[in-house]
Amino acid sequence: MEEVAEVYARALFEVAVDQDKLDEIHDELGQFADALNEAADLRQFFFSPYFSADEKKEGLKNSVTGAEVPFMNFLEALLERHRMPVIFRIRARFDQLWDEEHRLLPVQVTSAIELDDDTIKQIGDSIGKQVGREVELSSDVDPAIIGGLVVRVGNFVLDASIRNRLEQLRKQVAQG
Repeated sequence: MEEVAEVYARALFEVAVDQDKLDEIHDELGQFADALNEAADLRQFFFSPYFSADEKKEGLKNSVTGAEVPFMNFLEALLERHRMPVIFRIRARFDQLWDEEHRLLPVQVTSAIELDDDTIKQIGDSIGKQVGREVELSSDVDPAIIGGLVVRVGNFVLDASIRNRLEQLRKQVAQG
C-alpha cells in the first residue's frame, strides 16, 4: 500500500503538470510548508482536531492569498480528510518528483577547508556530464575529514577523505 504522502504528492504533481503550473505550485507548497514549520500557532490550528474542517478552511482563506486554484483545492482536500499533518512528507515527495521532472541531481561536496566556487563548479559540471543531468550543487566544510573530499551524488557517497583512508588503514592493522 502506498503511503498517504506519496498518493497526495503524486496527485498534486499530476494536476500541476496537467495545468502547466508545476513551478508555481512547487513554490507555493514550499512556502506553505515553511510557514507551517516556522509558526507553531498556525501549525497547531491546522493540525488540531478541536477545530472543524470549515473553521480551518476559513482560516486557510484568510492566511493564504494569491495561490493557484489547484493548490488551494489541494489544501482544502487535506483539511477535509484531516491529512494536513502529512504536509511535510507530501512536500518532500513532491520535491523529489519536481527534481526528477527537471532532471536535477542533488550533489553535495564536503571538504576540510573552504573551496573556491570555480573548483566546486568544476566538480559539479564533471558529475553532470557523466550522468547526463543538471546538477543542484551545494558545498559544506567539515574539518573533521582532515583532507580530501566527500561527494554525495543523490544517494551515492564517494568518500575520498583522509579520515576515511585512516579508518580503512586502522581496520587493516586491527585485522592483520
